[in-house]
Amino acid sequence: MTEKKASPFNDLIFNVIVPSIVLMKLSGDEYLGSVGALVVALAFPVVFGGYELIKYKKFNFISLLGFVSVLLTGGIGLLELDPKWLAVKEALIPGLIGVGVFISTFTKFPVVSKLLINDTVLNMSLIHEKLSERQKRPQFERSLVVANYLFASTFLFSSIMNYVLAKVIVTSPSGTQAFNEELGRLTLVSYPMIAIPSMIMMMGIFYYMWRQIRQMTDLETAQILKTEG
Repeated sequence: MTEKKASPFNDLIFNVIVPSIVLMKLSGDEYLGSVGALVVALAFPVVFGGYELIKYKKFNFISLLGFVSVLLTGGIGLLELDPKWLAVKEALIPGLIGVGVFISTFTKFPVVSKLLINDTVLNMSLIHEKLSERQKRPQFERSLVVANYLFASTFLFSSIMNYVLAKVIVTSPSGTQAFNEELGRLTLVSYPMIAIPSMIMMMGIFYYMWRQIRQMTDLETAQILKTEG
């Protein structure tokens, strides 16, 4: 039975596009007002996240951080705090994830091995068999460490870019229509300027590990990748 997965398209709509439109177009006093628009915009990712949790029965630490991020954004806007705290918050969330990924390097379960190099994607039983035959297990473990460092660096990149974009784009006092509109622009701009490059970097990490596995095991791509039986 095929495992149900969340749709990236729905994620883009409810977490990026709809909140951005609400913030940029409905923050005026003639519509929802600055407070109303902020509450409605932030409600979309919260409700969508709850729906995904109930439907797919999956919850993880990154999802929790995303939920906390939404609450912090709402708090900054509703409490009318200095916009600089938004930049700090934007950098803090991916920064914390990056630290967690980095620390996992020194455990038995580096994050990259759970997310990218696992039995769902790769034929790990055959790979480990070939690695043992060729006495390449230590070399493979070192490659995993390098991949995990690279994975942590993608969150460092995201943290820095989040901070810079927030400082440049969101300059108006929180709790105002201008603040909401700038927050909406930040949400839209962050996707192509941060999420897509980070995704490309992750694909590069997967390619690096695929190359390492091929060189160490002499297996073909069809043997490395997991296929439906």
